[in-house]
Amino acid sequence: MFISKRNEGLACVPFETWRDQASAIRLEVLNNLPGYVDKFSFHATRAGAVVHRAHDAQAAREVICQILKDRGARKVVKAKSMITEEIQLNEYLEDNGFHVVETDLGEYIVQIAGEKPSHILAPAIHKNRRQVGELFSEKLSVPYSDDPAVLTKIARSVLREEFLTADAGISGANFAVADSGSLAIFTNEGNGRMVTTLPRLHIAALSIEKIIPTLKDLALFVRLLPRSATGQVLSSYLSIITGSRKQGEPLGTRELHIVLLDNGRSEILRGEYREILKCIRCSACFNVCPVYRSIGGHAYGVTYPGPMGIVLTSLLEGMVGTHPLIDASTLCGACMEVCPVRVPLVKLLTKLREERVDRRMTPLSERAVMTMYGIATGNRRLFSLGQRISKMFWPTLNKIVSKGIINRLPKPASRNFGQRDI
Repeated sequence: MFISKRNEGLACVPFETWRDQASAIRLEVLNNLPGYVDKFSFHATRAGAVVHRAHDAQAAREVICQILKDRGARKVVKAKSMITEEIQLNEYLEDNGFHVVETDLGEYIVQIAGEKPSHILAPAIHKNRRQVGELFSEKLSVPYSDDPAVLTKIARSVLREEFLTADAGISGANFAVADSGSLAIFTNEGNGRMVTTLPRLHIAALSIEKIIPTLKDLALFVRLLPRSATGQVLSSYLSIITGSRKQGEPLGTRELHIVLLDNGRSEILRGEYREILKCIRCSACFNVCPVYRSIGGHAYGVTYPGPMGIVLTSLLEGMVGTHPLIDASTLCGACMEVCPVRVPLVKLLTKLREERVDRRMTPLSERAVMTMYGIATGNRRLFSLGQRISKMFWPTLNKIVSKGIINRLPKPASRNFGQRDI
């Protein structure tokens, strides 16, 4: 669905020109990121926001928790935010006695199910309407229904009360505009605006690479991101928030705090994988990836699945614990073809594989086999001998080797290429 809609949305626009421009803008920011962070902080503060800088996840959690405690807030409503997933904010706040409610419908579904999002754009894409109906019936004590319209009304009636009684709202941001101090938030549900305007206190958490230079630059991403994500010409809602509510203004939060999270980005910026920070989280690479489409987001076991997630997770969490993820890619290049900001994902994934080999993270048995294979392929006689031996022992290997391994190998041909008549 996402792929066909995306193709329709981009059919009549200069996509290649747009992605060249978007890539150039993102590189400009990365090349001067500390300056843009300072510029954004200055203008956001002048507009009435309070800007906090967090070095890592723990610092961000503590800052947000302390803001809520200082203002006596107990009930928190949240808009969809991958950064808060990255820092495991919900669990931390709940452990500290706060009542936290996700208000994006997909996020709300996975929250009450006790699960994690399986897609950064559609968190509950792994559930069908019958499963949601059973979940609502069990958790919300309502009559079972698998009608999407009925299920949506049930969620709306529950969440409306949460909005009206919340002490604080927490959101992420798709972009932060340096020259105005503004936050840009794209949503397809009205919950984002309810979270950022109804409570007296709004806390926005975002990573430092989300900054773009100007509002004029934002216009390009307003056209590019929705088309790349869902095929929409525009998101249903685009909110641009600049500071807190001013005197005489009827709408807006009365107190705005912005938490700028580094959490390893500055280190990534200094290395050879820096272009992953161009990513604008559109999820286009997920939608075309043959691996992601086969196994789903939960199989990765991390916050960010898919091609971009493999790279980002390996860099944020370190390769010692995450290097097996690097194999979850065919290197087919489909992700690079659709990326709206030209992140060179195949190049980055290949570099990670090379680094894994250099750091000897692969099992000893695999290294030994690959060494032997390299020797054999470098010698014609050894290679021919290996071909003959493989034919002889293939039935035995089928019995003693794990099916998960043997099924990935090509069955030896009865006649190899050199033996064929041309």
